[in-house]
Amino acid sequence: MEVILVRPRGFCAGVVRAIEIVVSALDLYGSPIYVLHEIVHNQRVMADLETRGARFVEGLEGVPSGATVIFSAHGVSAAMGRRAAAQGLKVIDATCPLVTKVHLEVARHARAGREVVLIGHAGHPEVNGTIGRYDRRFGGEIYLVETIADVGALGVRNPLDLAYVTQTTLSLDDARRIVAALEARYPRIRGPSKADICYATQNRQNAVRALAGVIDVLLVVGARNSSNSNRLREVGAQIQVPSYLLQDADELDARWLEGKFCVGLSAGASTPEVLVQNLLARLRELGALAVREAEGPAESVTFRLPAGLRRAATGNQGEGRPGRSDPGG
Repeated sequence: MEVILVRPRGFCAGVVRAIEIVVSALDLYGSPIYVLHEIVHNQRVMADLETRGARFVEGLEGVPSGATVIFSAHGVSAAMGRRAAAQGLKVIDATCPLVTKVHLEVARHARAGREVVLIGHAGHPEVNGTIGRYDRRFGGEIYLVETIADVGALGVRNPLDLAYVTQTTLSLDDARRIVAALEARYPRIRGPSKADICYATQNRQNAVRALAGVIDVLLVVGARNSSNSNRLREVGAQIQVPSYLLQDADELDARWLEGKFCVGLSAGASTPEVLVQNLLARLRELGALAVREAEGPAESVTFRLPAGLRRAATGNQGEGRPGRSDPGG
């Protein structure tokens, strides 16, 4: 049995930045540091940060006045920001810059009184935050669609002044189909000048798609609530390969490998590489005799930390901080 390590895989720049923000804040301000929601969708990462002094909360209730709170990489609503200010909290925003781009688009359309269609998954933290960035005081509205059927059921007020944005971690193929349906129904709808789906999501999906006809089974390491990890599994199914999402090596079922000669191994954008290597070790125990890296684009994108945290990050380089080379270890 051969294993092909899909490239690129694992941490994207937004995840690296979010983790660095939490670690740097702990270095600078000490513990506890409160983090609103999961900083990224991965339990290994969160457990590591908890041992350093991070406290993850689902709401601001109970966070003491004057405490430091970090908003997760998925972003939050404008109302949450106002609530934090009213409680006297020191806020550090770890929202991925690519999500912030969507927030700014939504806010701009709202100020123009323009209605917005958001393509995304109901209940996802990013979607909740993006909807919460639309200011209805200017007379417009924002609508969420998940499927082409949702497009057919839309009832917008002004089809001549309409725009769409997307969640950053969608399936490229699904998003294209929904956008095509929107453009067919609303020919004057405006889209973003640059696609909202993030570069890392696109790269990882394209890398899996490139293995069509090569691999016999696809294993994706990622959290069950990770949108981009679920989309990778779906891409595997689209290229007609049995595909499975695992949180760690313990979830591997040896029966998935029966009669399989080539295994593709990928990971979501919030998955530490250590979890990939743990699964690879398990595959070797089950008979993997050869391992090779697939060809794929090198990712050089980086995002700067908030100005106040850069000093802490610079002063602690080389101390095992979770980043590209030591993700969540």
